[in-house]
Amino acid sequence: MLAAPIPLNDEERLAALHALLILDTPPEQRFDRIAAFAAQEFDVPTALVSLVDRNRQWFKARVGMAMCETGRDVSFCGHAILAAETLVVPDTTQDARFADNPLVAGAPHIRFYAFAPLVMPSGHAVGTLCVLDTRPRTLDATELSILATLRDLLVNELLAEESPLQDAGDA
Repeated sequence: MLAAPIPLNDEERLAALHALLILDTPPEQRFDRIAAFAAQEFDVPTALVSLVDRNRQWFKARVGMAMCETGRDVSFCGHAILAAETLVVPDTTQDARFADNPLVAGAPHIRFYAFAPLVMPSGHAVGTLCVLDTRPRTLDATELSILATLRDLLVNELLAEESPLQDAGDA
């Protein structure tokens, strides 16, 4: 397994993440709804809103994943925050970065991974919206566009003090 390299600007990226004051906060419907929609739209068992901290990736919203975090050293998103654009890994067993990852070799047996980085106005990627499947697959241009749109909604939610998507249940 290839551990993701730490970006040269990781201290600044972490400062942008911590400024959001969102790590370890309770679930919020405004994020949960987007993850649930992504899982449904892409017909995948797992969708995550993942934030990459110093030593872990923490899931602000998750569908189909019991864990609330994983170590950054085994995280797919540790690789994902290095990219500026949406990335698709059609078959994780065929990608040197992930083929022997414990999340590929064992449960939950991730085979497909697509992510859109959550890039703040500062230019720092603090996490990702990702969709995962237990079977290899690809995304077409329309699906890539939908993933990017959902990513944009998430970035807006991360930056919003009070969101119109919030409801009384989020208080």
